[in-house]
Amino acid sequence: MSLNPADESFVASLNGVVPTSVFRPVEPRYLEEPRGRLNGQGGLLACPHNTHEVSALIKAANAARVGVVPYGGGTGLVGAQVMPEGPAPLILSLERMAHIRAVHPEENVIVTEAGAVLADVQAAARGADRLFPLSLASEGSARIGGNLATNAGGVNVLRYGNARDLCLGLEAVLPDGCIWNGLTRLRKDNTGYDLRNLLIGSEGTLGVITAAALKLAPIPAATGTAILVVPSPRAAIDLLSLARDMLGEGISAFELLHRQGLEFLSETLPDIRQPFPDPPEWSVLIELGLIAALDPREQLANLFEVALGQGLVLDGLIAQSEAQRDGFWAVREQMPEANRRIGSVSSHDVSIPLGALAGFIEKGRETIAGFGTFRINCFGHVGDGNLHYNVFPPKGADRADYSHQGGAIKRAVHDLVADFNGSISAEHGIGRIKVDDLERYGDPVKLSAMRAIKMALDPQGIMNPGAVLRI
Repeated sequence: MSLNPADESFVASLNGVVPTSVFRPVEPRYLEEPRGRLNGQGGLLACPHNTHEVSALIKAANAARVGVVPYGGGTGLVGAQVMPEGPAPLILSLERMAHIRAVHPEENVIVTEAGAVLADVQAAARGADRLFPLSLASEGSARIGGNLATNAGGVNVLRYGNARDLCLGLEAVLPDGCIWNGLTRLRKDNTGYDLRNLLIGSEGTLGVITAAALKLAPIPAATGTAILVVPSPRAAIDLLSLARDMLGEGISAFELLHRQGLEFLSETLPDIRQPFPDPPEWSVLIELGLIAALDPREQLANLFEVALGQGLVLDGLIAQSEAQRDGFWAVREQMPEANRRIGSVSSHDVSIPLGALAGFIEKGRETIAGFGTFRINCFGHVGDGNLHYNVFPPKGADRADYSHQGGAIKRAVHDLVADFNGSISAEHGIGRIKVDDLERYGDPVKLSAMRAIKMALDPQGIMNPGAVLRI
């Protein structure tokens, strides 16, 4: 179905439908993707004040066959928030819909509008002596609607799950403008098809999430953090298994770090204090959240002692203060920024079954060596099998001189992921950048079902055209 631009005639059709205060000039930030790989276009920017205005805008766009690009915090890394081709769309930003509607600490539930910044939702939860555990490097600007639309992951998935696992109910506007009132706080509601889970992860292609009821958790009484040097990725996986045996569900995060990432930090962000004077080849950042009866530093020391006896760790540091804990996490959280400053030839967000992860890393090193002398920063949420596997030019070389190899490297890495029964998109989504990859590696039956669902809910094809599924 061909679409029309959000031009002057479309603007005229909105006269009296929503207040003129809804509209704003399209600033450059609404057309930019964080890594600079796509530049969007926008005929009209709307920032509605409430769900009814969202409904009116979507209904008008559907009637006029105008594409709609939902916009959250603009932090997505696969280009779902920008539309570089086709008729200029209506950009729909929910930044004005940022109200925390209710907090129910006795239920461990918070109800928030979709435009709320993730850090503000975390703060509202803390104000009620609760934890909203979704945690991302971009939490100071990412918005809840976008987190849900992309099924965001982050550092606490090991213990608390993805965004999908933290959502009880949604309010959303469907492509015809109808409002779905699914903002339930129930944990059991077995009444047919689950529209909540259909919309979560759909990246704005099936509707616009306007509010959500989210799960909270108790704040751990005691927190402990350590960086442990491991001899290999295989040892890291075995260490995780040992830690689970000893500590159960007390492990909040388990992050794998490679020497290359630490060297990138030294090269680009020298003010970040490194935990070891000589960066180890492999290390893990582990965090515990325990009940008051347990001392996390004591538990980490016990873990280190047992792991040392089994040859799973070589060295380690246990944070002795909150400042030291923050310093450990700064190393991990600033790694993506260091990567950005170095400039990758090809970046990959993949997941591998835990038992196969060490084999993938070794085979990946051999695969990349076949393309020449490249640097690999392999790091990430190894506790849930998610690796950020990024390939960089040699030190001192210009990335542009190697850009022609980017496509072949990506294909080789993703082929390897498929061989290991993994996923070519662990937590970033598909957006527009990975549409070809989804078509190449996705199950044909699943893709057919996805297209049928899209056609059933959005027959005009107005919702985020070109994202996830090809137009």
